[in-house]
Amino acid sequence: MDSESISLLAKAITIAVGGFAPALAIGKTASKAMESIGRNPESAEKIFVPMLLGMAFAEAIAIYALVVSFTL
Repeated sequence: MDSESISLLAKAITIAVGGFAPALAIGKTASKAMESIGRNPESAEKIFVPMLLGMAFAEAIAIYALVVSFTL
């Protein structure tokens, strides 16, 4: 394999892993938040902001993976 093929493979793996893990984290966060609100509807206001913050941090990891794949 030449260096260009290895670079392309590294980029593909980086973006695949970097997108897959945060997607699972965001899905699980939303699922558990909705489950919690379903059990206790009064807690919706207390759960919403931390849920959004957690999702934003998980999405930041995906953006870091995108930046790394561009720099490779």
